[in-house]
Amino acid sequence: MTLYSDQGGDPAAKADGPLRRGVYLLPATITSIGLLSGFYSMVASVSGHFEVGAVMIVIAFVCDGLDGRVARASRTSSQFGVEYDSLSDVVAFGVAPAMLAYSWALKPIGSFGIGVTGLFVICAALRLARFNVQTATADKSRFVGLPVPGAAAMMAGMVLAYSYFELDSPRTLCAIMVPITLALGGLMISRVPYPSFKTIKLEKRAQVELVIIMMVAAAMLFAMPQLTAFLLSSAYVLSGPWLMLRGERLSAKVSVLRPVAAADKSHDANGKARESDSARVTRSLREYPPVQH
Repeated sequence: MTLYSDQGGDPAAKADGPLRRGVYLLPATITSIGLLSGFYSMVASVSGHFEVGAVMIVIAFVCDGLDGRVARASRTSSQFGVEYDSLSDVVAFGVAPAMLAYSWALKPIGSFGIGVTGLFVICAALRLARFNVQTATADKSRFVGLPVPGAAAMMAGMVLAYSYFELDSPRTLCAIMVPITLALGGLMISRVPYPSFKTIKLEKRAQVELVIIMMVAAAMLFAMPQLTAFLLSSAYVLSGPWLMLRGERLSAKVSVLRPVAAADKSHDANGKARESDSARVTRSLREYPPVQH
């Protein structure tokens, strides 16, 4: 039996470290599942299993909604988690839907199809970069431009609806997907306002109408999951233009190309460059490592 009295510590405090690390690991694990779902979607798309690829994007969509809420609920939000989630979104909601759209509909037009889906990937990456830069000052009730997961869900929903209705018209599909893919890319980098659900508090009482709508949507997901996924994603993509028709203006234009502050290069009395605080602390820890109990 090990006693902690000789180390001046408390057993609960000693156990808090690994437990805390485990709690931090949970959101990262959910993000990793979403990332792997996006990767498997690409594998399925290349193999010709388009419906499986669409389902994997939907799974990544669910994971993207869970990891942030889990991190906030457990108070384990971190800058590492934010950056990791953003990189995961590029793969799961940028590259994977583009690969799905190309393999499913745009492959017959060759290089032009590659260019169209490539623009979708670029727009997704730009949208995520802009979100990361403006997240501190952005309106929590509105997104600036179509969120990347929403565009990816629209892609997946179209594949699932095409399979649901058992359609077989490659030429028509190709002709329709070119403008839709370009439109989704344009909406992502636009300043069209889109509703955000981050301000919804689950612990508060919801209106009766909202509860009924959620119950109907859940019932439709169980009865007709493919068609429902398409209808829900289409409704969200169209919600931005609908808000503008109701009178909401475009979000204010904010510069995202601000220069990074230069490092402090002040000098001491002898003309020698001063060492930054972070570098000094790192050197001190390297030269005098902490004593391990």
